[in-house]
Amino acid sequence: MEHNPLPTSPEDQVPGAVLCRGPSTERGFYHDFFLGKDRCGTLVDLCQGPHLRHTGQIGALKLLTAEYARRGFSEVKTPTLFSTKLWEQSGHWEHYREDMFALQPPGSDRPASSRSDHPTRLPTDTLALKPMNCPAHCLMFAHRPRSWRELPLRLADFGALHRAEASGGLGGLTRLWCFQQDDAHIFCAPDQLEAEIRSCLDFLRSVYAVLGFSFHLALSTRPSGFLGDPCLWDQAEQVLQQALEEFGEPWDLNSGDGAFYGPKIDVHLHDALGRPHQCGTIQLDFQLPLRFDLQFKGSGVLNQPEQERDPVSTINRKKLIGQLIYREKISQAWWCMPVVPATQEAEAQQSLQAAGLASDLDADSGLTLSRKVRRAQLAHYNFQFVVGQKEQSKRTVNIRTRDNRQLGEWDLTEAVQRLVELQNTRVPNAEEVF
Repeated sequence: MEHNPLPTSPEDQVPGAVLCRGPSTERGFYHDFFLGKDRCGTLVDLCQGPHLRHTGQIGALKLLTAEYARRGFSEVKTPTLFSTKLWEQSGHWEHYREDMFALQPPGSDRPASSRSDHPTRLPTDTLALKPMNCPAHCLMFAHRPRSWRELPLRLADFGALHRAEASGGLGGLTRLWCFQQDDAHIFCAPDQLEAEIRSCLDFLRSVYAVLGFSFHLALSTRPSGFLGDPCLWDQAEQVLQQALEEFGEPWDLNSGDGAFYGPKIDVHLHDALGRPHQCGTIQLDFQLPLRFDLQFKGSGVLNQPEQERDPVSTINRKKLIGQLIYREKISQAWWCMPVVPATQEAEAQQSLQAAGLASDLDADSGLTLSRKVRRAQLAHYNFQFVVGQKEQSKRTVNIRTRDNRQLGEWDLTEAVQRLVELQNTRVPNAEEVF
């Protein structure tokens, strides 16, 4: 396919071809390649959606981290390796060990177990790569006494996880041996539980609305081989059901599909091909607080010392955006990524960054200004702030959109303020309403 070939820099090239035009369309996208005198023949593109050079260009990831901060979550990092004693204490070793990578330090006498030979207990020097963050976050909560004034304590973690999935089950972005997901735990008092569940559902709807996703919810109840008291399960399931009914969105009952440690709300999305995916989850875990003896000092009686109270309740919410790259609508949400193809002046980028907006500066002195604009369009930046010598002297910017709509010359301060307004109001069609 040949279409208006333009000169490109080395990073724009693939072997034997030069990338040309590649916009997204209503039902996918197309990409043109210039091959000189050669013709490419039949081409089948198996990927729908925009192409990116790196995931740092996905504005949705920045949206998610900003939303976590706005809702009172603290971002934390935990180690990758833990002793299997931790997983025995949490119950994961009994119920999940065949999906974990176990290993031993150098010089250990006994070999590490394999997927086909997992003993119930391992030597004390055996380690395991973490498949989830739950036990580590419990240790963070329990490392010192906690007061009721600190609750709810919300922790978010984007660290790498490892799961020994069967090779036939690998696929996509969520069934891998090593992956990263947005994973969060909320430690709260029992009487805060319903409000936090409602907040999690609101979080989900808020982010998906910006990204243009529709979703469907399901309540997954206790499976066979569950841990804990059936009465606690009944109470937990009632809390989730009540939250779903108040949320107002349609939901289904998925009997027996809960996690072994607690019931959950599953979130189902459809990708660009219409295929369903189970993506985000909101899990209520009442086993870990018992196993790790997670307690807090209650407010007690007026004028009396604080007293020990019941264990905290734990909410685990994760994988909010695991399927985003499968969905072409994600391209509509990159409003927070302007680019500045300036000749020398970086003031525009500094103004954008000072306002909390993500931006890149194209300061390649070997390219003309028009070539920088073209490169920004090929990289799918929503807005390009073009700064030539005239704009430099007047502290203005000429603004273009990804589809080459020219929005005219704007005062720099006013343009930045307008982008901030669009970001704060979460406008999905910012390029059209700017």
